Amino acid sequence: MIKSSRPHDDAVVELLRADPAFADEYLSTALDEVNQPGGREALLAALRHIAEAQGMATVADRAGIPRESLYRALSTKGNPTIKTLLAVINAAGLKLSVHR
Repeated sequence: MIKSSRPHDDAVVELLRADPAFADEYLSTALDEVNQPGGREALLAALRHIAEAQGMATVADRAGIPRESLYRALSTKGNPTIKTLLAVINAAGLKLSVHR
């Protein structure tokens, strides 16, 4: 029996491409868990996956950020400013909200 596998990141990007509405739930979950161990990195990964699903160059252009800077900001070692985060969220067609 031959097992086929693919990297987790690729699978998530495929899911986001197939179901763009999934991005809302995915990002919301990442935000809910941001204060847990690894949560910050998971949030950046979620934003990166969403941007990759929509096309990094397209999201970077909409956000007014050079593509290379977007890759750096959303990397596991990225440290984006709030301005960059909000620009990416907006460029991806998402809105940030706060609730209890």
